[in-house]
Amino acid sequence: MGTLRHSHRGHLAKFLWDMILEAYGFAFCQQRTMLLLMVSEDEKALKFIRKRMGAHIHPKRKREVLSKVLVAVRKAAAKKG
Repeated sequence: MGTLRHSHRGHLAKFLWDMILEAYGFAFCQQRTMLLLMVSEDEKALKFIRKRMGAHIHPKRKREVLSKVLVAVRKAAAKKG
């Protein structure tokens, strides 16, 4: 009962992933996907990331995560100036 399910990441693991992302940035395929999302090419972005990751569920989730990152970046830019 005390252990987490495999789909729930612990606080330490999330912290480490965030540190790695901050230090090294996004992978090339993630950067390309974000560029496609910026110009509203959602289906093309899904097709591109699906070709790299395989399956269908994981790329859909990755596309949602990257689109949330773009929204956060836009909010930060709007707040900054």
